[in-house]
Amino acid sequence: MLMLSLLGSLDKYMLPCLSKKFLGLECFGCGMQRSIVLLFQAEFTEAFKMYPAIYVLIPLFAIILLNAVYKFKFANKAINILSIISIAVILISYIFKLIN
Repeated sequence: MLMLSLLGSLDKYMLPCLSKKFLGLECFGCGMQRSIVLLFQAEFTEAFKMYPAIYVLIPLFAIILLNAVYKFKFANKAINILSIISIAVILISYIFKLIN
């Protein structure tokens, strides 16, 4: 319960998007912070709607961190593949945001 109340108050501490604030356009990362909060609140569908790349970025960062501690044989290949998928998902979702 305490965790949910803490997550609910995180909205006050989120960084504003300077691109959206000054240019009126969302950036490629708009929605990522809110998506992470939604994940912690177990709102998985809403997190995906907020920032679709979140489900590719989580394993990417996990592999990067694990590879920093334990060197994996195929870590570089996995990082490259997940990076390409992440970039593709971010670009596609950004284009959809601009269209709608």
